[in-house]
Amino acid sequence: MAYETITVEERYDGRVIDVALGPPPGNILTGRMVDEIDGVLGRVGGAVCAVVFRGQGKHFSFGASVEEHRPGAVDNMLPRLHAFLGRVIDCGAPTIAQVSGMCLGGGFELALACALVFADETAQFGVPEIQLGVFPPAASVLLPLKTGEAAALEAVLTGARFGAAEMLRMGAVNRAVAAGSLDDEVAAFVEKQLLPKSASSLRMAVRAARARTLAVYREGIAEVERMYLKELMRTADAVEGIEAFLEKRTPVWKHA
Repeated sequence: MAYETITVEERYDGRVIDVALGPPPGNILTGRMVDEIDGVLGRVGGAVCAVVFRGQGKHFSFGASVEEHRPGAVDNMLPRLHAFLGRVIDCGAPTIAQVSGMCLGGGFELALACALVFADETAQFGVPEIQLGVFPPAASVLLPLKTGEAAALEAVLTGARFGAAEMLRMGAVNRAVAAGSLDDEVAAFVEKQLLPKSASSLRMAVRAARARTLAVYREGIAEVERMYLKELMRTADAVEGIEAFLEKRTPVWKHA
């Protein structure tokens, strides 16, 4: 199958599906990419024991499409993105985010939706949305589950970036490794920890372990999405921040 925004490779005789986000350098998470990854997720089953997400080139993803978050487009895009992330959480196999370079905004939300996150020392995680006058809805729900509220608030309110070692300490990353060794680390984990096991048992185990995350996400994202679309996007500053970013200028806040 031909894809516009991702490349897909089946490894280990089809037991592992590798999804590479693209095109580089930004690997922007667009509505088209959501649809294409959804099609891949629909094939998960049988003997598949893992789905690995990585970025093409040096970065995982710069984030979701800012253009698609403009008024008039965001009402369609945001619910699609949130439903998609719910399907990643509820995927029928363990999901692994393999992160190098920038992992920001919606890209970070995709990583947070995965069951496991492996990163190297080049990785930079963050939710910079506040700098555009908005906030990251899915991360606002998922990040506190991983790091606790204090660390999640710091990330959401500041838009700061955090390295792999910091994210490991916070609990959002499972493994932090040296640059250049990430492929080997993920491959070794898959080969030693997943391939020898029953795929159907892994599916049940990951569903059981993520049941609370899925329940909290489904309940929380509905209210946060409503807040974003019905309250935030009616403010002047949310519109100004997005337009200023696209026009490559400093936003002029009205604080309203």
